[in-house]
This record gives sequence, C-alpha cells and structure tokens, in this order.
Amino acid sequence: MTNIPELDKIGRAVAQRLSLRPPQSESLAILGDVATRVADELGGLKDADTADVLRIVQDAYPHVTDFERDFPSLSFALATGVGKTRLMGAFIAWLREAGISRHFLVLAPNLTIYDKLKLDFTPGTPKYVFKGLPVFATSPPVLVTGDDYEDGRGVRAEDGLGTGQGQLGFEGDTIINVFNISKINADKDARGVPRVRRLQEYIGESYFDYLAGLDDLVLLMDEAHRYRASAGAKAINALKPILGLELTATPKAAGAGGQDFKNVVYGYSLGQAMRDGFVKEPAVATRENFDPSGYNDEELDRIKLQDGVTYHEKVKADLEVFARSEGVARVKPFVLVVAKDTTHAGELETYIKSEDFFDGRYADRVIQVHSNLKGEMKDESIARLLQIESPDERTEIVIHVNKLGEGWDVTNLFTIVPLRASASDILTEQTIGRGLRLPYGKRTGNETADTLTIIAHERFQAIVDAAQNPESLIKKSFTIGEGGTVSRTPEVPVHVPSRFESMMTGERPGFGKPEMGGEVARVIDSEKTQGATGEETSPPPVLATPEARKTAAAIFKLTSTPGSHMDVTDPTSHTKIVAAVKESAAQSPDLFGEGGSPEEADIRKVLTTIAEHAERESISIPRVVVVPKDDVSFGYNDFEPKDLSQISYTPLEENIIVQEIRTGKRRPKIEASAALKETRPEDYILRAMLDHGDIDYDEHAELLQKLTSAVVDHLRSYLPDDDAVEKVAYQFERPLAGRLVEQMRQHRWNSPTEYEARVTKGTATLKPLDFTAPSDAPLRPFSYKPGSKEELLRTLFTGFKRALYPIQKFHSDPERQFAEALEHSGQIMKWMKPARKQMQIEWGAGQYYEPDFVVETANEKWLVEIKMRKEMSAEDVVSKAEAAMKWCEHASTHESAFGGKPWVYMLVPDDEVAGATPEKLRQTHARKVAKSEMTAAQ
Repeated sequence: MTNIPELDKIGRAVAQRLSLRPPQSESLAILGDVATRVADELGGLKDADTADVLRIVQDAYPHVTDFERDFPSLSFALATGVGKTRLMGAFIAWLREAGISRHFLVLAPNLTIYDKLKLDFTPGTPKYVFKGLPVFATSPPVLVTGDDYEDGRGVRAEDGLGTGQGQLGFEGDTIINVFNISKINADKDARGVPRVRRLQEYIGESYFDYLAGLDDLVLLMDEAHRYRASAGAKAINALKPILGLELTATPKAAGAGGQDFKNVVYGYSLGQAMRDGFVKEPAVATRENFDPSGYNDEELDRIKLQDGVTYHEKVKADLEVFARSEGVARVKPFVLVVAKDTTHAGELETYIKSEDFFDGRYADRVIQVHSNLKGEMKDESIARLLQIESPDERTEIVIHVNKLGEGWDVTNLFTIVPLRASASDILTEQTIGRGLRLPYGKRTGNETADTLTIIAHERFQAIVDAAQNPESLIKKSFTIGEGGTVSRTPEVPVHVPSRFESMMTGERPGFGKPEMGGEVARVIDSEKTQGATGEETSPPPVLATPEARKTAAAIFKLTSTPGSHMDVTDPTSHTKIVAAVKESAAQSPDLFGEGGSPEEADIRKVLTTIAEHAERESISIPRVVVVPKDDVSFGYNDFEPKDLSQISYTPLEENIIVQEIRTGKRRPKIEASAALKETRPEDYILRAMLDHGDIDYDEHAELLQKLTSAVVDHLRSYLPDDDAVEKVAYQFERPLAGRLVEQMRQHRWNSPTEYEARVTKGTATLKPLDFTAPSDAPLRPFSYKPGSKEELLRTLFTGFKRALYPIQKFHSDPERQFAEALEHSGQIMKWMKPARKQMQIEWGAGQYYEPDFVVETANEKWLVEIKMRKEMSAEDVVSKAEAAMKWCEHASTHESAFGGKPWVYMLVPDDEVAGATPEKLRQTHARKVAKSEMTAAQ
C-alpha cells in the first residue's frame, strides 16, 4: 500500500482551511489520486520513469495522451476568475503535508504575473494564498525570487554546500521560488549564459543547476499556455522536476493555430463558472432601435464611448447605494476601452480629454496602457493601473490595444467598450475574462455588482446569437469521457498520401505523420479493419527500386509545397526540380540513405515516370490571378438627385438597452447622451459619403454640396423642426449617403482600362491529407451511414474507385452522401476533397477559400461546396461563391485556349444531396458569373 500518510484527510483539511471552491477541490483530489497511484505502483514520484507515470495516469485518466515534457506534467484548465493562484497554494500545501516535496518553483510568463505572484506568496498581503493554513502560520515558507536568489536564501546548509560562507546556514522547512520565465532564458553575458545559470561561488554551481539537482523539485506553471515555445520548453525540461503542475484558462499553445494540450487532466470552463456563480454575469448593451449603418467607424466609436460612460455613471451610483445599504466596502468601477491599435488609442484619449466628451469631466481620469508608451507616461500609466482597485485612485477609463493579457486580476471592471471588434473577438476569454472577477468574492444578488456589461451597438444581435452557439465560451462546457466534449480515446495524426504519391513512393496511409521519404508510425491496413472493403487502400508502387521511390518522395515534397510553382508535367520545370532535389540531398545527407544523392539522369528518369502518370492520377488546376493592365482614372458627371420622395426616416429613440448574454434577460432602459454634433445637417451625410473610397471632396465639392442640400431640403419638407432634421441626418447618415453614392456611380466615367487574368497551367502535385482521428477509428466503406454526427467524425472511410485519395474523413453526412453519389456515377472520372492549401481562391484581402470537392467529368471540371440550408445566404458564403465563380470563368477561358475543360461552380444545400445524382445537382445548382458582372466587380 501507499507510503503517503492519510492523503484524503490531508486533502480535505487543506480544502476546508483554504475554502476551496468545488473545481479547486476536485483538482486537488485528482492530484492526490495520481500521487497515490504512483506511490502504490512505483513507490513515489522520486526517480520514477516518466513513461511509467504516464501509463499509470492514463489508466485512470485516458484523455491524458502525453505529458508533452520530459517529466510528468499535468494541466488543470480552470476558467478565468475561478482561482488558479489559490489552487497553486493548495497544491503546494498538500504536497508538503504529504511529504512529497518541500522545494517548489513557480513560473510566471511575464512581469505583471511575476509581481502579482510575489505578493500572493508573501505573508500579510491581502491575497496571501496560505491564509488560514496552520502549518504555514508559525513557519511560513521561505520565498525566493528572481530578484534575490543570489544572496543564497534558497540554498540549505543541510545540503552541504557553501561551507564557510557567512550568509548561509538556513535550515527552513519549505522553499518557494518564484521566477519570471525570462529570468531563466534572458540576462545573458558575453558568452550567452543567462545569469541564473552562471557559477555561484557560495554553492559551487549555478542556482539553476542547484534547483535541477534537487530530488523533490515540483514545478508550477501559471498561464501554462505560454510555456510551449521551444526555448521555454527546453529550459523547463532541463530543470528535471519530479512533477509539473500547469494552470491555464486556455489549454492551447499560444499563437495562431496553437495545438490543444494533451495533458489536461481536469477542466472547468468559463460557461460552467458562470452557471455556478463564480464570476460575473456578462451582458451586452446597445441603443434602443439603433441602426449602425448610419454611422462610420469614428462616429460609432464616439457614440459607444458616450453610451459606455453613461452606463458607467449608472454603475457608479448603483454600487455606491449598494455599499451604503449593505454596509460593505465601496467599489470604484472603471471602464475598459479596447482600441484597434496604438494610433487609435491615442485618438480616443484625445477625444475623451476634450470638452466635447462630458464637458471634459474625464480629462484626468483616462489612461492608455500599451507597449508603445515610453518613459514617464508609461511609468505613470502602470502605476495608476496597479492602483486602480483603490477607491481613492482617480482613473475611471483605461484604453488598451486589442486584449489585456493574463495576470491583470482586478475586480472593479464593470463596463467594456470594444471598438471595431467582431462578435467572436468580443466573446473571447481574453476580452471578457478581464472583467469577470467578482468584487466581493461571490455573487451578491445585486444586479449591478454581479454584472459585466459590453457596449456593442453594431454587434449587439451578433453577440447575442453567437452566445447561443454551443461552442461559445458562454455556453461551452468542458467534459471528459463517454459522450463528453473530450473523448477518452485520444486523437492522433492521420497521414494519407494521394494514390498518385503512393504509386510513386510506396508510402501508405497510416497513423502518425512521417518525415520526407520515411514511414508512418502505423499503417492503416484495410484488410484488418472492421467494416472495410477488403481491398488495399493504396495501389502497388510503379517505381521498382527503393532509390527511385526515395527520389520520387523528394520530388513530391518539393513540388507540393505552396508557392513552389514547379509543375512535374511541364518539361521546362524539370531542370529546376532536379536542382532542388540535389540541394535537398546536400542539406540532408541521410535523405537518400547509403546510396547518397541520385544522379541527374536518375532524377530525370523518375520525373518522366511521374509526368506520364500525372494527367491520369491528378486533376489539372490552373493558377488564376486577376490584375489591371493600366492605372485607372475616373470622375462623376453632374446630375439631379432622384427619388428623394422615397426618403421617410423619422427620429429614433436614444435609450440604451441591456441584455444578459447567457440568459437573454432584458434590463430596464437607460437614457443615452446625444451623439457627436456637426455644424450643419448636410455635414453628417457628407462625411458618410466621403467614407466611400471613390468619393473625393476636392474633385467634386460642388456636386456633393448640391446633393446633400437636396436631401436636407427634403427632410425639412416633412419633419416638424430642425432638431428632428438633425437627428435623422446623423442617425441615418449612412443609408442617406449610400443612396446618393449609388446615384453618383450611375453617372461615373472611367478612363479606358483593361483587366487581364494571369493564368498558369496547373497539375500542381497533390498534397497529402493530414488530419486527426481517434487511435481506434474504424475504417468503413463509403456507403456506411453513421448513426450520429459523433460517430461520423470518429470514422475513416475507404473503398473509393474514383477518389484521388484512398481514405477520407467527412465533416457532415451530406458530404459523405455526395462522395457516394460521385462513386456511383458513370459520368465522374475522378474527384477529391482538396488537402489544406491545395488550392486557394482569394475572396478578400488575404482571405482564401478552399472548396469542399474538386470533380472532373468527361466534359467539365467542378468546384463543389456543400452548405447547410440556413447558411446559404450568409455574407461570407455569398462572397466566397462570387470569388469561385470568377475563378471558374478565368480558368475556363485559359483551358479553352489549350484544349482543356470548362470549370463550373456548384453551391449545394445539404438537404438536397440525399438521393440526388451529381448530374442532377449540377443541373440545379451550377452557378456562373456574367461577363458584365465580372467587369463591374473588377
């Protein structure tokens, strides 16, 4: 049995003394369970083999697929505001009381969190993490930081180090080191050695090496998603702790495309925290009957700022009344304004400090906080930010760029004004998480004290709708196990080369992604997989020798890289391909094995074989780029505005309405302040017209004044007074301006300009499919119909005759049904679901569209998108369809010049796929763009 005494009793005592919340107590219980299991089987964590510990953890928690470090490390994913720092204190107290460790290293990802953690582990401070624990009341742990470790306080005399050094002699019980991760990697000398790794004479080694040599070091990582970069991970591994404990609200590696943690042993989402009342209730606010189309970005910014501060003043009053009536401490609220960039932040501060904003009352109550601040301005802002919870600190508005990072733990943020942000950005944990902490530590029952409000006029309905999505942070729950959001069967990479690549290289589909020319970790064998067809998933190789197949693998790797523009079917590319293969061989000597780099003649021979099979085994896809031949000049002829009698706008109410995001509950209306004034009503419409990029005031001032005056004269003809005219002018300036701009464009003249589509021949080498699937995913024939969406997503499909890839994974059953119809149609020659970045159609600035299917028939080639019926008219779907139609038009023009096939785009509703033939769907849903539409769009 275990040699760790009374673990359950210790855990209960720590949880009770620290008043842990249920998710914190559950986390502590899991740590105790893991430690007990390891002690029972291995005798404890000290000197335990990491692989053995992982096996033991997986027996109880199979969703933990990898520690992702060189030592046992468990991640606890707790939502913002639940209390991760308090949990770290509980972990340390339990591990010390259980006799597992008395040396701890707490890592912070930045200076803000580093400074906070130093305070939280210092006795007598307001948020001391061990408050209430008798074990640390009389003998608190020794705190060692990245600022004072060199004085020797973290080194024990009992370790036999530093004999004769006067500053040593400490024989304390528990040592907690708090370091910023940069202290471990930065502050390097001329040799590139960080300070913490330099020799300390009093111990005969560096402090880093001293820590790494301890036999009971436990590492705790706050905001653990910030420690997945290679440099930080390498340094952490070098510390060789017996255990790592990672805490984060976002268990995903930092950066775009970050991977989910594989070592999450327990999760508690933001949605659960809201449901259980551990954080504020988020709400979204807008003006009543507000139409954002009538305003440009600057005007929306100013209106939202005014309304945000109007709401803030109500919050201030409500909290003052609550504090007095309940006899509790007064909370001073503040507003967080999220700016687009540092220039935007500066413009906002200038406006807030002006007399135009609440008569200048907030001129000395606003600060900016971002990385571009320098010198005294930065120091003052940081000092004010750190004191912002103090009732006597004057700051009431904080302007920050994008999102405030982790570690800014305040309880008095009640209003957020996100400017120029999307609904999805606003609902991220980084945005709303900063304001969710409760000012009194728990829900009070007072609506104002328990609510975080987001001012989002133009995004109001989008936020409300997005919050109802099961994937929203507001709704999302983190559960593990059968039927949960995280399967107990781990997902692993799946690598599927095209049939063409398999024919040339001999590589077969399998679990695990191979290196170039290597093999997957485990081949997917259809003959041994339940429900499969019994046929081989990949054809036998065409190239006879291993050397030729390795050369082919190198060619496929090089020519399938996005942007390579090397075409195996184009003889003019062969010289470039040969040179690239030889360069790869020189850079990676082991690439071709003992035979070394192949001769040029051998490379060309393999290239010839690949080219001979390419047309039959691939779909030739042109590369299309549309550009103007010459510069464009244009202007507008004079005209009289039409249809002014159709304008019948009336002034709107300017009240603010507030709605809870999670529950949908509406709050009482709040009267809003007036919008930004202009000198004349015409100027509201004029400024909206100038927002259109093709309207220039200097060139067309006379026409613009004529048009706007005509509109205002019409407004005066039916509105009761000038005040109503002005309200309509600013409330509806954008639709009024849009009406005039549309008429101006009907009288636009252009200099003769031609556009050209630069198109190059395709046959880009097919990229392998790479995706994830459960390690026990069944391989089924494509005709198999899964019983649920969950089963579909866990299943791999095979048995295809016309597909260019032998194994497919589908995102919806209509996709699978369409693939089945393609296989059964005698008109279909070949088809594929393109690999990511196989083909990209630009549909916006830097945004690319990848269709679901590419199909070739005897007479045509198709791009096919299967879409849910309710999404068919969505703005992004329509934009992508228009871009795809233009692409097909240009690609068809190019192919016709070279004897190729025309391209057709199909946007198919998902509820029409079942039972329909591809030919029928093509007849019903093929889309084309007319030449006149193309010219207008260009």
